[in-house]
Amino acid sequence: MGELVVLVFLVVVGLLVIFGVLGSFIRIVREYERLVVFRLGRCIGEKGPGLVILIPFMDNATRVDLREQFMEVPQQSSITKDNAPISVDFLIYWRVTNPQLSVLQVGNFAAASQGIATTTLRAVIGDISLDDVLAQRERINTVLRTKLDEVTERWGVKVTTVEIREIVPPREVQEAMNRQMGAERTRRAVVTEAEGKRSAAITIAEGEKQAAVLRAEGQKQAAILESEGQKAAQQLKAEGYAAALTAIFGSAKLVDSNTMMLQYLDALKMIGASPSTKYIFPMEFTSMIRPFLNTAMKSEAESSQVDVK
Repeated sequence: MGELVVLVFLVVVGLLVIFGVLGSFIRIVREYERLVVFRLGRCIGEKGPGLVILIPFMDNATRVDLREQFMEVPQQSSITKDNAPISVDFLIYWRVTNPQLSVLQVGNFAAASQGIATTTLRAVIGDISLDDVLAQRERINTVLRTKLDEVTERWGVKVTTVEIREIVPPREVQEAMNRQMGAERTRRAVVTEAEGKRSAAITIAEGEKQAAVLRAEGQKQAAILESEGQKAAQQLKAEGYAAALTAIFGSAKLVDSNTMMLQYLDALKMIGASPSTKYIFPMEFTSMIRPFLNTAMKSEAESSQVDVK
């Protein structure tokens, strides 16, 4: 029984050793990975993706990730061109473009990149004033990415993006910036209020102007309409007078001298019936009664001739 246990133990150990040996020389490489293979210490190239078989005890492989990676650079103290100390932290995004160079040319890419990034950052910040550092983050990002990429290119690594995450100026600068922002807000409020009052005054003036124009237009139209009405009334009145005179003149042409004389006598009778003690004799009174006298004399002569007969 004891011999059987020992035999089973030896079989299990043997299987583990075999699988361990096979596992160390049979590799499955993912799509985003590559294996840089060394044979007897000499690089023979990269392999993968898929199933990769290595020669036992002769080949050794280093796995390289081709996905984009990022590295956080902690806050670094720098001095600007105008001697203002600031602290800057940023992120570096990179990916391996040549797995073989990334293994052969650099031992620790992350540490080497961080060292180059910090020295490059200090050099870039030292050439820019504080105001430009705070206002031109994109420019600093571009300069850092370009300079880092120039160095890491020989390592088979491409720096895709550099993003400054935070810039911390000195406390006195922050206090000055806060006072400046407060003054700017006050100025904007005053300007906005002044512009509002100006717009309101302009609106009121425009309204009064339009109202005055409308009143003037209304008065003008009213005067025109009144003048046209008076003109039309006078025309109608004149036409009425003309029609009346025409009718009187037409009727007068049909009246003979005897009828006119009787009308004159009626008018005189009415004047005489008035209680007033004043009498008005027209200047042509004699000419007015002359037809009557002629008629009376003619009647008397006719009567005399009848008597003679």
